[in-house]
Amino acid sequence: MIKRMVRGPLLLTFTALLFISNYAMSLQDSALGAVGKIDENRIEKISALLSGKPAGFGLPISERSAWKKLSGNDSFKRVIPDAERLLKSPIPEQPDDLFLDFSRTGNRTRWQRISGRRRSRVSTLVLAECLENKGRFVPAFEEIVRVLCSERTWVMPAHDRSLTNFHGKSVDIDLGSSALAWSLGTADYVLADKLSPEIRRMLRDNLNRRIFQPYRDMVSGKRKKNWWMTGTNNWNAVCLAGVTGTALAVIDSRESRALFVAAAEDYSKNFLKGFTDDGYCSEGLGYWNYGFGYYIMLSEAIYQATDGKVDLLEDAKVKQAAAFGSKIEIINGVYPAFADCSIRAEPGSRLMYFISRRLGMGLRSWEQIDPATAGSLYQSMMYSFPNSASRSLPAQNASRGPGIRSWFDRAGILICRPVRSSSSSLAVALKGGHNNEHHNHNDVGSFVVVLGDRPLLLDPGGEVYTARTFSSRRYESKVLNSFGHPVPLVAGKLQRTGRQARGRIVREDFTEDTDTLVLDISSAYDVPELKKLQRTFVYSRQGSGSLTVTDEVVLSKPCDFGTALITFDKWQKLSASSLFIRDQDKALRVDIEVVGADFKIQPETIEEDLSGRRLPTRLGINLTKAVSRAVVRLTIRPAE
Repeated sequence: MIKRMVRGPLLLTFTALLFISNYAMSLQDSALGAVGKIDENRIEKISALLSGKPAGFGLPISERSAWKKLSGNDSFKRVIPDAERLLKSPIPEQPDDLFLDFSRTGNRTRWQRISGRRRSRVSTLVLAECLENKGRFVPAFEEIVRVLCSERTWVMPAHDRSLTNFHGKSVDIDLGSSALAWSLGTADYVLADKLSPEIRRMLRDNLNRRIFQPYRDMVSGKRKKNWWMTGTNNWNAVCLAGVTGTALAVIDSRESRALFVAAAEDYSKNFLKGFTDDGYCSEGLGYWNYGFGYYIMLSEAIYQATDGKVDLLEDAKVKQAAAFGSKIEIINGVYPAFADCSIRAEPGSRLMYFISRRLGMGLRSWEQIDPATAGSLYQSMMYSFPNSASRSLPAQNASRGPGIRSWFDRAGILICRPVRSSSSSLAVALKGGHNNEHHNHNDVGSFVVVLGDRPLLLDPGGEVYTARTFSSRRYESKVLNSFGHPVPLVAGKLQRTGRQARGRIVREDFTEDTDTLVLDISSAYDVPELKKLQRTFVYSRQGSGSLTVTDEVVLSKPCDFGTALITFDKWQKLSASSLFIRDQDKALRVDIEVVGADFKIQPETIEEDLSGRRLPTRLGINLTKAVSRAVVRLTIRPAE
């Protein structure tokens, strides 16, 4: 099956990049000690590998044959008309008051929308000039450079809560500033002498002041490091890629460029430590596209600059992390929305193309795409011009995919699928894990049920980001706390946060016909009376397939107990103990069996602002009296 082309977070415009940025889930990711001073001998060795002149992704505008070839690519046919419209439209105003909007209201959207429109002009105008080569887009590009360089700070308001960057007391590096720097550095490299000396000086002065000097000071120990340098989530890879890619594109001194490469070698190891040893990305698929996508771009920038002599993809953990994009698929292009993820998330097609070819993964359906893109400037240059993946020969043996299951044993994540030749189309994702993961939701014991290509029972994904999302009030959200997940409610309490709240694997038993996963999820609840809470998943591949979810609870004295199902779709009662969940031509039947008490169904719409704008329904399955012991069994199977 040929995968449809997607613009995953790897290939988003800068506007969208800003929306998926996260504000320092922060200090939990900074548990690693600071990396020591960079080895001078390593800097010297890398310096010998670098060319005498800086170079970024792609080719300069002077390489006309390459640019003329690119102009015929379908991905670039709208670039010049889009740039022509920019020539007729003024640069959006971004007053100080708009920056301060976040600190007053917690709203990220208003500033980010305007900033995205300003910053995205860089890519459109530069690409249009390189394709056409008539000089008519250069003045507009120089105008946006002057405007951007006049901004108080390139750091996003959501990442400058104390306003120290806004007031000029500090110059930090964040997702937004590093990405803008890389775009401007790439523009300087490809346009070169097409730009006026004044603009090139302005660009380099601003890159030095806002990026290079602060980073050098942090690496050398002259100032405190920004947390992401030793952090283990997407920020590490994204910011390192932006800083290093910019340095390789514009810094004249070979020795100086070598420092940035050597630092990236060291600090990027922290990003890989954010994956479990089985390759699971707890940030979710959307942030895997984003963070791992930038790690790939960082590695490629260094690979090209050193003529392949320094290769970050040789790290033993990279191939495990790279396999996440294919292994996490439930079935038919549906992926779980675990963590701050969208229910529409899927792997970035160009990222999958690159890693499959470069790492010999044999994912033929991804390898057949045309990776050229007119997205953000540095991404466009990397994917649209020859790179180490496009020059690599595909693996001799094509992969048949992850098979009937993907088992991330270190993370406690199980994906179960029907046998390939089966008439069944029921597949599931089952989640253990813990409640201190990257972009954590309190969701130990959660699950997703897909029929065909419809996730009828699911995790509803993340909310639209506000100041609350990354603050002490995060778990007030009913889609981030356990209320928005298909997990128990014990003595009226939701799951607690923290690594100690985890799904301990009691038993795993996988066969051709049946996969059984037993989790002890009692530690997720701060309920002194709770003595046992064991959730057993049994996925059957027989017939049309089924999933049975059994909760066994034991308490020292009677307490309230219940569990839940989450859906975006239509539902109805078939009987007092059966539910019907339907989306167009796909439907599930849920049979409920309770030992220890009667139960009632309590539906509730979850009123939170989700990115998809749809509101999920929580179908509470609540026991009608307090119990000391109970068993709740849900049997989920396709319905006619």
